[in-house]
Amino acid sequence: MRFSINIPNFGEFADARTVAAVAAAAEQAGWDALFVWDHVVHDKRERQGQPFGDPWMLLTAAALATSRIKLGTLVTPVARRRPEQLARQVATLDSASGGRVIFSAGLGGPIADEFGSFGEPTDPVVLAERLDEGLGLLERYWTGEPVDHQGRHYQVHDVTLLPASVQRPRPPVWIAGYWPHRRPMRRAARWDGVVPMFADAGHGRAPQAGQVRELVSYVRQHRDGRENEPFGVVVGGISPGDRAQARDLIGPLADAGATWWDERQLQTGEDLSRLEPTLRRIEQGPPVL
Repeated sequence: MRFSINIPNFGEFADARTVAAVAAAAEQAGWDALFVWDHVVHDKRERQGQPFGDPWMLLTAAALATSRIKLGTLVTPVARRRPEQLARQVATLDSASGGRVIFSAGLGGPIADEFGSFGEPTDPVVLAERLDEGLGLLERYWTGEPVDHQGRHYQVHDVTLLPASVQRPRPPVWIAGYWPHRRPMRRAARWDGVVPMFADAGHGRAPQAGQVRELVSYVRQHRDGRENEPFGVVVGGISPGDRAQARDLIGPLADAGATWWDERQLQTGEDLSRLEPTLRRIEQGPPVL
């Protein structure tokens, strides 16, 4: 089991210097990764008046302030991005960090606010198509080899994007989706990890071990000959400060197949986008199983 810190890209974390300080503190305290949200407006009503930072600039500041921890978004809605621009941003961060990027992707939301506000398509079927086609392009762009592509949503004519990603053949790709929806889990099985969400365990609340076990079993069935290759399973919530209680919470999830514990604040809580409580938790160090 590895341990990460999760922060939004708004509120006090919209400032790149603040995110750099969080990353440095997390590395010093022994955490394994820092993950940042990738939103433009999130929920416009709830976030009205809050500043937002670009996640790739925030993560670049984090990369320059650290030397060990993994860095990435959790998660990027590929359908809201131009794949060529996104490929260059990720490759640039991979270079700046010395190959420490984990790329996480998903459908994205809230769809009405994050897509509809800007005249983008809001049909989930279209967004899923763009996600899959975009992921395929990202994988090809990161090779540094010429790309030609005629797809339903994207066309590319003799393009080579350099530099290629530092990590070969590419950075790890994790896919987000709601369990028990099967399609996003089958998508995740084709890549390197899954970031599941659960209807009865909102952001900041740990899922049930039984649900994690069912999800892991389903994904493994669809790995198509890659069952023995490394695969990340990311769950998270608020862990108790008491080590024994933390083991009681996270241990069964690890036994069920989870490989990462992502330390998160409640999405509905007042501390979600505040630096002080996040630093206080970071300095306590990751749970020890």
